[in-house]
Amino acid sequence: MSTEGASAQSFLTFAYKTAECGPILLDVYAPSLKQAEDDTSSTRPPPTIAPAVVFFHGGGLAVGDRTSWRPDWLKDRVVASGMAFVSADYRLMPPATGHDIVEDIQALFRFIDKDLNALLEAAPAAHPFRIDPSALAVAGASGGGLVAYLAVMHVSPKPRALLALYAMGGDFFLPHYFAPKSGVFFMGREVLDPAAYAEFLHPRSAAVPSLSASTLAYHGADHAIPGFPANPRMLLPRLYLQLGVWLDYYTGAHAPSLSGALRDAAAQGADLSACVPARHAKLWPQLAAGASWPPTFLVHGSADSAVPVRESQNIAELLREGGVPVTLRVLDGKEHSPDLAADAAELYGSPGGLFDEVRDFLVEVLRS
Repeated sequence: MSTEGASAQSFLTFAYKTAECGPILLDVYAPSLKQAEDDTSSTRPPPTIAPAVVFFHGGGLAVGDRTSWRPDWLKDRVVASGMAFVSADYRLMPPATGHDIVEDIQALFRFIDKDLNALLEAAPAAHPFRIDPSALAVAGASGGGLVAYLAVMHVSPKPRALLALYAMGGDFFLPHYFAPKSGVFFMGREVLDPAAYAEFLHPRSAAVPSLSASTLAYHGADHAIPGFPANPRMLLPRLYLQLGVWLDYYTGAHAPSLSGALRDAAAQGADLSACVPARHAKLWPQLAAGASWPPTFLVHGSADSAVPVRESQNIAELLREGGVPVTLRVLDGKEHSPDLAADAAELYGSPGGLFDEVRDFLVEVLRS
């Protein structure tokens, strides 16, 4: 366990699971507790029982850690509203698959339910709090949005609210996932040379060391392409989409290739869902979305070329058909990760704006 800082923005780090890659970690950001801050007595006040938002980072499931591309606008609003914010790592592909990530998610929610509060009680926190395991929301961005979908599908009891920011997994039957691409398609960025990433391609990818965190890194000004990713994992999601095989790495179905089966079925005008074996169907959010899902808030840019907006539109349609309360905010003309853009605070952070709307949704559901 480690701690950092002394303000309401301080956090505690715990290992929620140990796997072949070592400890898998989460950070817990304490809720802002005005009552505790005002308490000047020497007696430690009784702990506050707080709802929590469990967040999963993006990175196409192949790169990043619990601090990568973290939406601080969300974290800050969550803790200021008296809720805890939990940001968790999970195993990355390759060599992990979506099946391994489901195991990690289940272990994470068991840890929150059974073990976390005892560790919080023992922690030297200035403002004691405990997490109410019956009042959890799950959230994620991009690939982390897919992890959030998997949490809704595979943990029990289900989270009480779902927030998905430009999430993958709303429609895996889009050619975006299984059609090879020969030209620029991903946020205007260059086409990649697969030979430069041979160690991450099947079958060699099976020998890649397992890990649950891979830090973002970029080349400096002296590089041929300043700012180009120095961590090759940062290019893997784009490479797998370019080759039309992302779903093979996600499911582990390389031989025969699940992507190839979908490609063939699409060419024949056949039912794509019939190509998904039962073992892998549990990784397909659109095959599970329905009445059992919690109230959901979706955000997506209309011009997103990394994760098509159709993904959020499709999952919203499926949930509405199941009678689930859904809010979908499509941001006109915006690319991937619009909430992290330089002008995001100006566009969405004003009182009553999108960021506050997301906060109000979480507060209303978790405190009802």
